[in-house]
Amino acid sequence: MFQIKICGITNVDDARTVAQAGADAVGLNFYPKSPRYISTDQARAIVQALPEPLVKVGLFVNAEVDTVCRTYDELGLDLIQLHGDELPAFLTQLGDRPVMRAFRLDQRQLDPVRQYLDTCGQLDCTPRLVLLDAFVQGEYGGTGELADWTAIQGFQTESSLPPLVLAGGLTPGNVAEAIRTVRPAAVDTASGVESSPGQKDPAAVEAFIHAARAAFDEL
Repeated sequence: MFQIKICGITNVDDARTVAQAGADAVGLNFYPKSPRYISTDQARAIVQALPEPLVKVGLFVNAEVDTVCRTYDELGLDLIQLHGDELPAFLTQLGDRPVMRAFRLDQRQLDPVRQYLDTCGQLDCTPRLVLLDAFVQGEYGGTGELADWTAIQGFQTESSLPPLVLAGGLTPGNVAEAIRTVRPAAVDTASGVESSPGQKDPAAVEAFIHAARAAFDEL
């Protein structure tokens, strides 16, 4: 669906900057405890300012299923990103809405991810994409901590698993190395291209997208 996603867009100016710089997707954060949280009205203004081909992703953390579905439908989003503790059964309640399931890798590494996806397979609700992020106790992403690339490399060897989106501490300076090392289907960053939480740095956004695009082209 996309190769380069810039998450945590909080205003129309940043949305236009990201689109003009060549991103494939943007993330809109509906988790109230996040510094990148936006309301539905703010998200609507952002969505209306974006070009149609850009993939619009709604990020949710332990939200009610009705809230997730209503927000997705009302805003005309393209993808639901579940970044909390949602069980596989939660995915079955989303109908045919496409899902990217995020996992934060702790010392157990990929084992919980495989178990979760096995259950999804049994319930016929396998997510469209899997996002792997760094684990920070008490946080649900956007921390800027680097994910364990060595552990994540094992994910790509299993062809039966959904495409991988790599997140966790990606910046203009390391995204090319991350792509060459992990060989993900896509990359995702939020804090790595910000001047402050929720405020994107145009130069960093452009540098990140340029470096990522070049690395993907090499593969």
